[in-house]
Amino acid sequence: MKNLNKKRVAILATNGFEESELREPKKALEEAGAHVDIVSLESGTIKSWTDGNWGKTYTVDKTLDNVSQNDYNALMLPGGVINPDVLRKNKNAVSFVKSFFENHKPVAAICHAPWLLAEADVLKGRKVTSYGSIKTDITNAGANWVDEEVVVDSGLVTSRSPKDLPAFNKKLVEEVYEGKHEAQMA
Repeated sequence: MKNLNKKRVAILATNGFEESELREPKKALEEAGAHVDIVSLESGTIKSWTDGNWGKTYTVDKTLDNVSQNDYNALMLPGGVINPDVLRKNKNAVSFVKSFFENHKPVAAICHAPWLLAEADVLKGRKVTSYGSIKTDITNAGANWVDEEVVVDSGLVTSRSPKDLPAFNKKLVEEVYEGKHEAQMA
């Protein structure tokens, strides 16, 4: 297993994130030694979405207005339908996402989270995957969409759904371990 000691990773999420898509990557990163912060729009807690209902709540570690990409080595974006749809309408969230690309840092997005990448205008010419229902949105943003379990493109890790989490988490940890990728650009 890769040692991520001293690496810091932000997980950007708000109410309505797919619980397993936050819980499992966070666990994999922490088990590899990374410090992980849940970053959200407001302080307090955020509520997950699980099996068509509201699920567990998670404590927000930092608010978006109190962090920058300078604080982190990488960014992870969980899916769910509600979570990325809310975040992509927030200009600070979109700027935060784009700043990781501008600084060549690893970014991982699963399920519907690539909506945020489309909004941040960082998908042109990139090979990515996502939940199948947003394929058209992702290709319209200029990406080369493929139906694969996990796709890595110069520090950008994407997967389709919770069933892909084992492969997604493995590549997420690997990319955070490798660090900056000069080809990771906005």
